[in-house]
Amino acid sequence: MGRIRVLIVDDSAAVRRLLARELAADPALEVVASAASGPAALARVAEQAVDVVTLDVEMDGMGGIEALARLREQAPDVPVIMFSAHTRRGDEATIDALLGGAADYAWKPGADRPVADAIRGDLIPKLKAVTARRGRAPAPPAAAPAGDAGRVEVVAIGASTGGPNALQEVLTALPGDLPAPVLVVQHMPPPFTALMAQALDARCALGVAEATPDAPLVAGRALIAPAGWHLAVDGSPPRAVVHQGPPENACRPALDVLLRTVAATYGPRALAVVLTGMGQDGLRGAEAVRAAGGRVIAQDEATSVVWGMPGHVVRAGLASEVLPLGDVAGAIVRAVARRGAPCA
Repeated sequence: MGRIRVLIVDDSAAVRRLLARELAADPALEVVASAASGPAALARVAEQAVDVVTLDVEMDGMGGIEALARLREQAPDVPVIMFSAHTRRGDEATIDALLGGAADYAWKPGADRPVADAIRGDLIPKLKAVTARRGRAPAPPAAAPAGDAGRVEVVAIGASTGGPNALQEVLTALPGDLPAPVLVVQHMPPPFTALMAQALDARCALGVAEATPDAPLVAGRALIAPAGWHLAVDGSPPRAVVHQGPPENACRPALDVLLRTVAATYGPRALAVVLTGMGQDGLRGAEAVRAAGGRVIAQDEATSVVWGMPGHVVRAGLASEVLPLGDVAGAIVRAVARRGAPCA
């Protein structure tokens, strides 16, 4: 497999030069072209093979959001990473981009963001992660263990790279009268989880909010773990717990933390859903859910931006079902609608 072919899109010539220099220094990457505008980027993608695009959020003329939408139409299999300034306006636009199909984002260098951190330590690993499946056939789904028949009373969902768009697809397909609460862990720094919760609340029949300490778990409502805080459940009746315990899997919030407490509180009435993402967060939590008699849905490789988190769960034999993203919401609805004795 050859080097990863990168298209740089930014209306700043200085940023284009900086990115080209830093990316070219990595032997796994090749900058095949650069573009100063959205229309120029579309032309470059039409002219030559590109594996991944870095896209400025705020550009004159065709902005990054419109350019992203056009790129997704023209080259749906080419992942796009937004490269944005860490400002309120830039953060809001980045959330719109992630919900619009961008695979991931990285912040531009600044006074508090050295080049090494912004590009070598953040952007380059993401470029490699979202292109890791180039030329490789997706793994076939593992056989689902039989016997899951009980009614689910809580749904816990986790995601990382590619997660905002995946979460949007799942949550917008769930009915507002879903007879179970939904708890979400998405790996993101501040202020993105609050912005994402607001955006999803406006688009979903479910109520969506960032979790707060001691919030009740309400059917038909989704709570998203705040950036920098673990989300857990405890009590009778169960309530949300947010805390700043040690990071797990280099993450806070961590899906493992949520799933362990969901398993302990709900036992066989719990459903874990592991969506696209880097790393293996959720693996130990899925073990706890299965050990307690609950169920685990994993997103399949073909529809995952990065098949890290769900792939680890599937390879460990913990997935009750391995589903394409478009089938996940339907499986959740069926699980919470089931009646009968919980599975043993």
